[in-house]
Amino acid sequence: MDLVLLKVKARANHAPEVQKVLTEYGCNIAVRLGIHEITETTCSNDGLIILQVKPDQSAAEQMVAKLKTIPELEIKTVSM
Repeated sequence: MDLVLLKVKARANHAPEVQKVLTEYGCNIAVRLGIHEITETTCSNDGLIILQVKPDQSAAEQMVAKLKTIPELEIKTVSM
């Protein structure tokens, strides 16, 4: 797995849980990009996080397993 794509629903409710897991596996994440829609009057409660993970398959799988325990989080993995 090279990329992990996370769609975080109810960002305000689940961001601390997601951040805790990402911090735990921070040394296995080469690139992290977070995106959410923002306008002059609103800030979307849904967000997208794109992670490029190091080729340590075991650590990446452990991270994804922990992320899957968080409600309202959709996860896709991509291998190249």
